[in-house]
Amino acid sequence: MTQTKVFRFLVYTLLILAILYFLSLIDFILQPIGTVITSIALPIIGAGFLFYVTEPLIRLFERFNIKRIFAVILVFVVIMLVVAFSVYFLIPMVQEQLNRLSDNAPAFRSWLEEALRWVETNQQYIPDEFNTSVDDIIDQLSGYAQEAVGSIFNAIGAIFNFVVSFVLIPFFLFFMLKDSKKFIPFVTQFFSPKKKDSLERLFASINNSLGSFIQGQMIISFSVGTMLLIGYLIVGLEYALILAIFALFMNVIPYLGPWLSAIPAVLIGFFQDPMTGVWTAVVMIVVQQIEGNLIEPNVMGKVLNVHPLTVVVIMIAAGATIGFIGFILAVPMYAVTKATVTHFYHEYLNHKKTSEQYLI
Repeated sequence: MTQTKVFRFLVYTLLILAILYFLSLIDFILQPIGTVITSIALPIIGAGFLFYVTEPLIRLFERFNIKRIFAVILVFVVIMLVVAFSVYFLIPMVQEQLNRLSDNAPAFRSWLEEALRWVETNQQYIPDEFNTSVDDIIDQLSGYAQEAVGSIFNAIGAIFNFVVSFVLIPFFLFFMLKDSKKFIPFVTQFFSPKKKDSLERLFASINNSLGSFIQGQMIISFSVGTMLLIGYLIVGLEYALILAIFALFMNVIPYLGPWLSAIPAVLIGFFQDPMTGVWTAVVMIVVQQIEGNLIEPNVMGKVLNVHPLTVVVIMIAAGATIGFIGFILAVPMYAVTKATVTHFYHEYLNHKKTSEQYLI
């Protein structure tokens, strides 16, 4: 009886529940540990993101027979040049556009109030069923707006913590780039040759999934941001630079980000001029079509091989659980989980197949 699968499953389930119960009893011990881990996780995640962005540069320099330590130094020089360019050229233009947007905020609010008054004035010409549907949508949007405001404040808090931990990121990044090839041998040296080979393949799979996703998503984001900036400038949209930069960062969130970034651009376009709003919407649609049908298939390919609906559900669940940061980290976390589960599943099948061969 004790050898049946059902019995073993029940035993494992009871053990897991018992462990969870005992962990809940020592919450006063785990909470400080969680706080320390959270404070360290931010610079590690930031450095890890920059690691995958800059790793192709390291490989490029090594092709020219440049030692890795000097390649790392060259990468840091490139990063400092990018920061200097942003400080001296981009940030002043962004600040100027933000100041103009802030000055026009009262006029923008008055325009919205006039639009709402127009809707109320012409309400008698609109069918009751349509009004009911619109009211229901507005009620739902109000709830979403409150959640969005909460997410924004969570994002602001996360940004503040990121700034506080910013000084640690270069140190983590330096050692990640310098000693990345030593990590796997260091971890696997404590295991038998068979398990060592399995772990090496697992780490390689995780590294490939994360690297391909992050690098591909960055290429797509910069492509979309550049195309939107050009399109906004062509149609004469004001605040084109900050709206394009906003779209660039929002595009890091797969599927949802591009459409979320379209809302402020289209609203500002209609506020500026109705035709500008229409052309802004056209620019957004054209750029999204180019991204979805040309750029993304060629850059990302089938990196994760996941249905878009699955990605959206994962991001919504992560966003509801840990806030705005969840939208950004959901897909990378899913990639790591999928690579790990797939690896051990294949290992189980290979082990089962080998055992059957020995029995024969």
